Amino acid sequence: MTNPSTDNTLLNQELVAPVSIRLLADLMLENGLFLATAESCTGGMIAAACTDLAGSSAWFERGFVTYSNAAKTGLLGVDAALIAEHGAVSEQVARAMAFGAIRHSHAQVSVAVTGVAGPSGGSLEKPVGMVWFGFSVNGMLTSEVMQFDGDRASVRAATVRHALQRLVSLLG
Repeated sequence: MTNPSTDNTLLNQELVAPVSIRLLADLMLENGLFLATAESCTGGMIAAACTDLAGSSAWFERGFVTYSNAAKTGLLGVDAALIAEHGAVSEQVARAMAFGAIRHSHAQVSVAVTGVAGPSGGSLEKPVGMVWFGFSVNGMLTSEVMQFDGDRASVRAATVRHALQRLVSLLG
């Protein structure tokens, strides 16, 4: 019988193999910064990858899992009208989530993800694998969209990897 907690840690380490959580940690610590995550389609996987590193409490402040629209509004302050107008999977909502994570935490850096992980839920305008990212670094808000291939697990894993790699590049 395997130990589920060991298996989860190994899975999280495999998810971020291309990016060094240690490098992200070092950049955060060198700059005296704290990170908050706001996650929809990844359901807390980015926060889990960060907190798999011992000592992450020195730079990881908190994670918001905002899978539902009500959670995006209630926990992050995303305007319900913004979601109604643009949809949860949109640049506007990703940016509002990143801003909300900063506003509702003590962090100076945030990453937000909202997307369609599949296997259902996609459309012509927002296909399965489309993920919007929002980043806030010391008051500078940026966003980008990625289209990932594969099944639900692959899309979510790629989202975690990209979020962490982009944080490293923004901080580096």
